[in-house]
Amino acid sequence: MLPDLERLIQLQRLDTAADEARRTVDGIPSRIEDLDTRLTASTTAVDAARTCVEDKKNERQAGEKSLAEVQGRLSRFKEQLMAVKTNKEYTAVQHEIATAEAEVQRLEDTILEHMLEADDLAANVEAAERALQADRVEIERDRAALETTRAEMERTLSGTSNERVTLTGHIGAAARELFEAVARQRGGIAVVEARDGHCTVCHVRLRPQVFNQILRNTELIQCESCMRILYHDPNDGGARAREHDPAR
Repeated sequence: MLPDLERLIQLQRLDTAADEARRTVDGIPSRIEDLDTRLTASTTAVDAARTCVEDKKNERQAGEKSLAEVQGRLSRFKEQLMAVKTNKEYTAVQHEIATAEAEVQRLEDTILEHMLEADDLAANVEAAERALQADRVEIERDRAALETTRAEMERTLSGTSNERVTLTGHIGAAARELFEAVARQRGGIAVVEARDGHCTVCHVRLRPQVFNQILRNTELIQCESCMRILYHDPNDGGARAREHDPAR
């Protein structure tokens, strides 16, 4: 294989690895932000459940206060009933007693409902707290994994950068300039494999004589469509068998 072509293939692999590492590192802050958002949502769910319990407790306490007040009035009405002197007064006090008793019954029923609801709300708090704890464990594990990935990718970037400097020093100026020019125009992908008579990136069909030249890997040949530098992978045994039969 042409030495410059072999080195350009290696250079492309380095650049591709570096680009993938860079994209991974750049995406980590967003993924960490997603984890923070998830934790905030779980925490908010617990706070909301606790607030519901507290609100229901306050409602029950207000109901109990009202019940005590009505029961106090009922006791006074019953005392007044013993002191009335006319039927009219007796009837009026009886009406007040009946009204107070109905109010007592209503308030007691409401307080009982609050107590039953409080049990359900307390169960909701426990469930929300368990979910929050599970999320915290999982989120911390995911955060640690992301930080490990960040460190690995940064080491990859540092290693590929040093290796790239060394490698480019052994590539001819013309080949290096061609690589850089194509890479700038084609999103960083300057060298690609040709397989089965096609460019594997733009998928254009190559002229048979051009593909046969590429199979030899003895010169720098560009795709006539996307202008990327093409090479043949020697491990593609089927390609060599087709070299002498361009019609296939």
